[in-house]
Amino acid sequence: MRDTFEYAVLRVVPRIERGESLNAGVLVYCRQRDYLGSRVHLDADRLHALDPTADASAIARALQAATDVCAAEPGAGAAGREALGSRFRWLTAPRSTVVQPGPVHTGLTADPDAEADRLLRLLVLP
Repeated sequence: MRDTFEYAVLRVVPRIERGESLNAGVLVYCRQRDYLGSRVHLDADRLHALDPTADASAIARALQAATDVCAAEPGAGAAGREALGSRFRWLTAPRSTVVQPGPVHTGLTADPDAEADRLLRLLVLP
């Protein structure tokens, strides 16, 4: 049996004024399976090709913060204590920061955790 899931790509936009981005993670939410997960991978070489001065460590921390909210880690703050759907909506809300969510897409899956892995391979990894 397959269930509906939603996902968004986390993009890194090192120089907002240029509008260039690279995919650095995925967020996956499946209400029926009570699942919210993320996968992140920051390719520092690709990042520095877009902006040689980009702070890869700071960007990696921002990506980790999104992962912490998904996992309800204690350091995730109030957002990490929200219901799964609220956390996904908060993480996918438009923002003009270096780490930005892309549009939300939907699909069907029997295993949302495996879907997160598949989407990381398909959309993020070089």
